[in-house]
Amino acid sequence: MLQIVDVPGKSLEGYRSIVGDDVLEEIRELGQTMKGARVAHINATAFGGGVAEILQSLVPLMKDVGLDASWQVIQGSDEFFNVTKACHNGLQGMDIPFTAEMKSIWEQYNRINAEQFEGEYDFVVVHDPQPAGFIRFVRPHVAKHWIWRCHIDTSNPNPEYWQFFLPYINAYEAAIFTMKQYVGPGVTDPRIHIIAPTIDPLTEKNREIPLEEARQVVSRFGVRPDRPLITQVSRFDPWKDPLGVIDAYRQVKPAFPEAQLALVGSMATDDPEGWYYLDKTCRHAGEDDQIFILHNFHGVGAYEVGCFQTVSDVIVQKSIREGFGLVVTEALWKGKPVVGGEAGGIPLQVIDGQTGFLVRTVDDCAARIRQLLEDPELARKMGQAGKEHVRQHFLITRHLKDYLQLFRELAGR
Repeated sequence: MLQIVDVPGKSLEGYRSIVGDDVLEEIRELGQTMKGARVAHINATAFGGGVAEILQSLVPLMKDVGLDASWQVIQGSDEFFNVTKACHNGLQGMDIPFTAEMKSIWEQYNRINAEQFEGEYDFVVVHDPQPAGFIRFVRPHVAKHWIWRCHIDTSNPNPEYWQFFLPYINAYEAAIFTMKQYVGPGVTDPRIHIIAPTIDPLTEKNREIPLEEARQVVSRFGVRPDRPLITQVSRFDPWKDPLGVIDAYRQVKPAFPEAQLALVGSMATDDPEGWYYLDKTCRHAGEDDQIFILHNFHGVGAYEVGCFQTVSDVIVQKSIREGFGLVVTEALWKGKPVVGGEAGGIPLQVIDGQTGFLVRTVDDCAARIRQLLEDPELARKMGQAGKEHVRQHFLITRHLKDYLQLFRELAGR
């Protein structure tokens, strides 16, 4: 059978002081209409990246409102995850080959995992390209309703990858995308549903951490909390452009010679390319001892990430392509202004000039970082506006409500 992820319980009641009574009552009523529904979420990793973080909160909250929900993770070798990383990049438009051998490996592991998928469900939600073939290879009548959840931008995909995946996508009853603009060509309209990702404000990473406590934590990694700190939190990935962030930081240094840069990431099991790009990032940083390149193997977990975000003066997310960018949501929730790439879901969160700044080039990125370091009051006001923007639109309670509404629609209730 597939690996079942054991998630600690959560109570919707804990969010009342954050989102208010009306939101909770609406969710409870929706939960009653779907009480007892059997739901399985399937993805490629139990940790590392936004999908896993969402499911760690979403699944127990589904249970709390009365659904029989589980989270299951597929198994695979390095050769499979090398292929799925290429699929991820190809579906986002990268010009890379997609050989017959790669297609065969992907299908082989989808078949193997699908054959190990046990139980019967009302709803199966399959996340991203890695397990997208499940619907073709499982035994009949495993689920009444199949949903594919796409967390990446497929608006301009590599045609060879898209032509391969499109028949699988269109086999699903529903396909969830982050934004309407992300939907690739040929996905039929009745299947399309738009649900933006969210963060959980009660997790260890996103809870309010006292500033002095956070300063003590980051100082353990050599960071001087009394000096300006610029931080980007993301996987080590060319789409996140950590090399460009380093270049922008170097342009900031003449005006702020004491400025520090933290590049904080997470090395995930389904991203073997990450180690290569981590090495490339380290080489680009060179011998600058004010650049801190850290990840979970250094002991930087969710709590430590939250501390870095809390202490930082400016958060950067200089993505070239982006699915949504939950690290932006996290930073805004902590009251920090964000300098973000004008890509993917970042403009939904970074309202240019209000909650941060949108940039396209290294020069623009450096100029906006300098502006925020020079004007702490502007940074404070943008941070406040950003936190309220997240409260209204990008918390896990809204995500749960959207799923419950979709399930009810598909079930005809």
